[in-house]
Amino acid sequence: MFEFRLPDIGEGVVEGEVVKWHVKAGDPVREDQPMVEVMTDKATVEIPSPKAGVIKEIRAAEGSTCAVGAVMVVIDEAAGASAGAATAKAASGQAPSAQAKEERQFLDKTPKSEPASVSAQASNVIAMPRAAGGKVLATPATRKLARDLGVDLSSVRATGPNGRVTHDDVRAAHGTVSGGGAYAGGAQQATARAYAPLPVQSDAGDERVPFRGVRKKIAENMHRSRQTAAHFTYVEECDMTELVALRKRAKGRAEERGIKLSFLPFIIKAVCAGLKKFPIVNATLDEGKQEIVLRKRYHIGVAAATADGLIVPVVKDADHKSLFEIAKTLDELSEKTRAGKASRDDLTGSTFTISSLGTLGGVLATPIINFPEVAILGVHKIKQTPVVRDGQIVIREMMNLSISLDHRIVDGYEGAQFLQHVISLLEDPTLMFMEMV
Repeated sequence: MFEFRLPDIGEGVVEGEVVKWHVKAGDPVREDQPMVEVMTDKATVEIPSPKAGVIKEIRAAEGSTCAVGAVMVVIDEAAGASAGAATAKAASGQAPSAQAKEERQFLDKTPKSEPASVSAQASNVIAMPRAAGGKVLATPATRKLARDLGVDLSSVRATGPNGRVTHDDVRAAHGTVSGGGAYAGGAQQATARAYAPLPVQSDAGDERVPFRGVRKKIAENMHRSRQTAAHFTYVEECDMTELVALRKRAKGRAEERGIKLSFLPFIIKAVCAGLKKFPIVNATLDEGKQEIVLRKRYHIGVAAATADGLIVPVVKDADHKSLFEIAKTLDELSEKTRAGKASRDDLTGSTFTISSLGTLGGVLATPIINFPEVAILGVHKIKQTPVVRDGQIVIREMMNLSISLDHRIVDGYEGAQFLQHVISLLEDPTLMFMEMV
């Protein structure tokens, strides 16, 4: 029997959520055959079978959270000998790809220690489950926070998914131990979250959809953002008439290069210029060390709607890319995201996020900050609107921009200055080009 364990994916990942099994108990599998989809953070990866055989037992059910090193599935290699021969004959001529071979080599390096079972960990979120060697389940960032605050993780009440210790749990413990302080309220929040959820009754004809995968991860991130950041939103109009005309002239040149030029590349360039002028908006708060981290690189996340929910692919070092390069990057990221092929690197590392609903942009919105950033820009629909210019009523291409900021870090006046600077560049593209690197 071969016990397949969730491999150590690195980058601080300690667990993954089982999104979908492509096999079931009793099914024959061949080597490198797609076996299961696992979501880590925001990226979903498809894991192939490292062995040929017959699926004996699936230990990690769809929707469950599996710790790194935990046994996901048991494969009976002996029982699959004859079935494997038939499968191999049917699949003759379909040699495993180089990528599949690399994946198999990676999966064979799975850790051999056995953590607590998934079912045992999921049975009680208040318990403090242990991985191999009695280790508390927590991310490296949470462990660092615990060290900085002098909190013993083994004594912390875990309220995170699968019994994992979260940042809030550590802060709650710190507030309890120290007798108050900045995180004293955290204990009450942790206790409130520990209560069992209220049951929801269904009426005839209601449909129940599993709350898991990307949708569940989005909910966790949004909930954390609303609990952590002190949101406030500022809204202003932007006259896009000059930029609409410029884009119209530039579209033909872009199409000659096979590039679809939207307004987003212009907005991204204006945002980068604004972030350089107001660096506090391109920052994050290190609560463990009580330090504000001013980011010196400009990785712009662009919220995109997919069948699985809202995903945020990231344009890395956007300030060093041309308008056409940004447009091409956005097209590539959009295609990969829609196909579910976006990598972890494609979806992480943003320092500032833009949320745009395109033609459905609406009048205004109060977007939720993409934690741990301190600001997010909402882009709304451009439409012809009668406005007053020089005492005359004229038709202009108007758009609303709304920015939500973390009031703990960014003062309202400074946030408004940032948005006004971005608007000034969009309203007069000549100024934007003057500020480009």
